Amino acid sequence: MARWEPDARGRLLRTAVDLFAEQGYEATTTAQIAQRAGLTRTTLFRLFPDKREILFQGQDDLITVGVDAVHRTPADAPAIAAAAAAVAAIADAHVADRAGSRRITGLIAASPELRERAAFKRSSITEALQAALRERTGSHRLAGLLTDVAVRSYYDGFDVWISTDDDRSFSAVVLDELADGEAALRRLAGELTGPVPGRGARSRA
Repeated sequence: MARWEPDARGRLLRTAVDLFAEQGYEATTTAQIAQRAGLTRTTLFRLFPDKREILFQGQDDLITVGVDAVHRTPADAPAIAAAAAAVAAIADAHVADRAGSRRITGLIAASPELRERAAFKRSSITEALQAALRERTGSHRLAGLLTDVAVRSYYDGFDVWISTDDDRSFSAVVLDELADGEAALRRLAGELTGPVPGRGARSRA
């Protein structure tokens, strides 16, 4: 019978962060992570394909909660409300606390491989939310614009959240950033009152 390892994912995450900070990401092996976490390499590889994915665990869950939030937003609500619900839900589902997020962010910044993986995570979230918003709005242009603003607000909010110690939750900071983004869009819309020079009146969704 397989041995039950309580909170194996969390233990591996905490251990990996400690070891990456102590000796560098490249120098740390999966065997070292498993040993210090008190787990077997078999358990580690059952949960994660490699050491890199330990830091990025939960990506699929974040995408799922974001897309579900878009779908749960009432049909008569404005599209920006669906985008806001998505990024707020993703922020609420974020695994690491503020101190842990600061450490992980520093590790990612120091490693080209981890920076590449972080960029892939961002693009995966962006693609999933854009598809959900396109299905909702029927417009790939509107969905793309909303997604760009929402995802930027999420990541800008993350940077603000880990760099401060105020009482706001991660999702509250993200929604504040999104409110600023929405205000910027409204200002831009107010400036675009006439036809674009050199273009006809034809528009595409």
